[in-house]
Amino acid sequence: MKVEVRVFAGLQKYINGVSSGVPFEVELGPEATGMELLNKLDIPKEEAFVFMVNGCRVVLGSVLKEGDRIGIFPPVGGG
Repeated sequence: MKVEVRVFAGLQKYINGVSSGVPFEVELGPEATGMELLNKLDIPKEEAFVFMVNGCRVVLGSVLKEGDRIGIFPPVGGG
């Protein structure tokens, strides 16, 4: 299955040729989870603070579906 992924705020450093906020397509096996997507992209689990599917925050164990739009955000500091 194919999903559309966007990474933000520095996470693009884990994926060659990807820019922050620009969508790219990833091919996954059936019944793949968010955690499997992170593993495929070589993004450490602790770097994926917010994982969104189709605009809703979900847990990494959620099963993904064909055509899902995924956004991955790191923890943000500031104050």
